[in-house]
Amino acid sequence: MLIRHRAPICATVLLAAVFWASVCASRPSGTTALLRLVSPRQANLRRLWVANDESNSLTPVDPATGHVGRPVPVADPYNLYFTPNGRRAIVVAERLGRLDFREPHSMRLRHALAVPCPGVDHLDFSADGRYLLASCEFGASLIRVDVAAERVTGQLALRPGAKPQDVKLAPDGRLFYVADMVAGGVWLVDGARLRVTGFVATGAGAHGLYVSRDSASLYVSNRDAGSVSVLSFATRRVRTTWKLPGGGSPDMGGVSADGRVLWLSGRYHAEVYAIDTHSGRLLARVPVGRGPHGLCVYPQPGRYSLGHTGVFR
Repeated sequence: MLIRHRAPICATVLLAAVFWASVCASRPSGTTALLRLVSPRQANLRRLWVANDESNSLTPVDPATGHVGRPVPVADPYNLYFTPNGRRAIVVAERLGRLDFREPHSMRLRHALAVPCPGVDHLDFSADGRYLLASCEFGASLIRVDVAAERVTGQLALRPGAKPQDVKLAPDGRLFYVADMVAGGVWLVDGARLRVTGFVATGAGAHGLYVSRDSASLYVSNRDAGSVSVLSFATRRVRTTWKLPGGGSPDMGGVSADGRVLWLSGRYHAEVYAIDTHSGRLLARVPVGRGPHGLCVYPQPGRYSLGHTGVFR
């Protein structure tokens, strides 16, 4: 199954990215990223969610007007995802060691799934949406969860000391790519068989993973190295690495709707980077508030949102 993206649908996405990155970075309540809510029964692009992990809430935002709604109490929303069928929101409660399955509109808790490893962090879904693969940052492992049954069906141990971060399914749906900050690269994982099939070194602090608009490349943000590696899905090798001039700490973000610009937050430099995806040239370095952990480029081409920093399919 080849997952490709539709044509660009928004001409103002770059302004939105800069504006909302500033909001996320300046909030004292522990905001991590802006996330989009959409399901088959309400695919109207009317709501974004800001995850406030330290203040235990989700803040709704109207993307058309910028109006900030009343926060919804939610325990420890470190990350937020939505199942491909739109039936559940999944709050990644890292501190509590849970994946909380919630109603996608009201955010009412339906099932709190305790996981067998510390630091559950990022995740992505299989091509058919039947299971998800989640990273456990402080457990040097990955877990597989049956989405319909809402239960853990397996755990994969990585090398001792590993620190897995972002998880991304390859466009052909065959393998998952998992960034590892300590190993300085990306694990290739067969989710169905739950085994490691390879490793690609990218750079110190490998953290965020973003698919190019043509589905040919994977952008890997190397937070400690201050660089971005471009990995080819076809060869499973690094094609090139872009070093940020003057240094930086590229973290989470997304690709513009037209695929020309990669936007990333600079976690430890209070800034946002705009990178030309053709040449790797740094187009802009935008000052923002302290500690920008995430950035959402919105809207994105695709049929539906999986949440996080605006991951669409």
